[in-house]
Amino acid sequence: MKAVTGNRLCDGAVVYLKDDDQWTVHIAEAAPFQNDDSEAVLKAAQTRVGEITEAYLIDIADDGAPSGRQALRETIRTAGPTVRVDLGVQAGGIR
Repeated sequence: MKAVTGNRLCDGAVVYLKDDDQWTVHIAEAAPFQNDDSEAVLKAAQTRVGEITEAYLIDIADDGAPSGRQALRETIRTAGPTVRVDLGVQAGGIR
């Protein structure tokens, strides 16, 4: 399974494409796509240049958690900086 991710332009937050074609900061709300459908969805997301930047596909497990070779990277992107817990998502600064 795949999900589409990128960064929101207005604040740089990591976002994921939901089933309703909106963006969310919660990876658990990301729409899962079969590998066959994911490229078309990604191409459509990449045209939304006024909303996000650097859209790409990530592997996700059935429960919506990042999986595959980039699981650690995506976990860090979702959680925020690893050196300062008073900044980023873990500090409640980005919604």
